This record gives sequence, structure tokens and C-alpha cells, in this order.
Amino acid sequence: MIRCLETPPVTTTTTNRKLPRGKRWTYADYCRIPPDRKRHEIIDGRHFVSPSPSRPHQWIVGQLFGQLNNRITLADLGHVYLAPLDVHLGRGTIVQPDILVLTASLAGALTERKVVGAPDLLIEVLSPSTRTHDRNRKFERYQRAGVREFWIVDPSARRIEQFVLQDGRYGEPVVATDRIRLHILPQVEFALAIVWDPGCTS
Repeated sequence: MIRCLETPPVTTTTTNRKLPRGKRWTYADYCRIPPDRKRHEIIDGRHFVSPSPSRPHQWIVGQLFGQLNNRITLADLGHVYLAPLDVHLGRGTIVQPDILVLTASLAGALTERKVVGAPDLLIEVLSPSTRTHDRNRKFERYQRAGVREFWIVDPSARRIEQFVLQDGRYGEPVVATDRIRLHILPQVEFALAIVWDPGCTS
């Protein structure tokens, strides 16, 4: 797997995934990280690593993707993508959300290997190892980048917190437990019962 289209040479520094103290990570540094089946992200120049997701996590991601893809991609309203796909939110920030949605108006944000700029919708499914990271660090960064809509999916509570950007900030979330309607595409709505993994609640 090639992490970036034009991958700089791998060096000892980036193979060990450590940079000199005080140095901020760049996109070039990120591109040099060898593939290891973990999720690597850079937020404001800091490097974060998450373990491979669990089976219940991937079930929910797959079900959400199916619902969104059927109603958005197949209806020519935009495109839906699954991780791993790099989203470049500005200098020093490369993230890999679980799911991202680009409406037709943002088609130009796609390159061969990444999305440049803020997608219309980003979705993160919480895991025990990423819960704090998603709720705090990524929440703030997505807000600052201007992501119009952000979902936090909580498998244990079987609910989705839907945040909408207003005047540059996310307000109080709409909490969906039964059905959810997209803010960016109000004609897209679906039931959530099929989303939750029948074999596990966490």
C-alpha cells in the first residue's frame, strides 16, 4: 500500500515514527510512514495512531456507508467514501474519518489520493481507544476547518449526535436514535435500526 501518490524516501526517523523534539509533522512526514494496518493522522502538526478497528465498529461503518451510498452516490447527489482516505484539512492536518460525504458541488476537492479541504459531512464511529480523540481533538479541528456537518456515532448508546456548523461553530447536536435526516441533503433520510450490530452493543 502506498500511503501517498508521490511517497518521499523512507528514513530512519519516519520509520520509527519519531521526529526531533518540537518539530511539527508535515504531509511529507506522513507520507513516509510505512504501512502497518493502523490509522495514522496528523492534527495541527501532532501525530496520532489508532489501532485497527473492531468487527462491531466495521459493521456499523459498513451499514452507514450502504445507506448513504444508496441515497447519495446512486442518486447523483454526491459521493460517499470509506476510510482509509486522507482528508487534508490544511497545513499539518491529515485525518482519516470513518466515512465522508462530498456533495456534487465539492467534486473538485478530490485528487487521486486524498480530499483537499473540508468535506460536507464527516462521520466518526466511536471506539474505546478513539472516543476522547474523536469527541475533543477531531471535533474542534473539524469545526475549525469548516466541515458543514459532523456525526458522532455511539455504538454503546445506539445513537448518532448530529452537529451542524452555524456561524463557524457547532451548536447543540440533534440526537438521532430512530431515524436520521442529513442537514446538507435534507431529502436523504433513513432508519437506524439496520445500522446497529445485532451481535454486539459496544
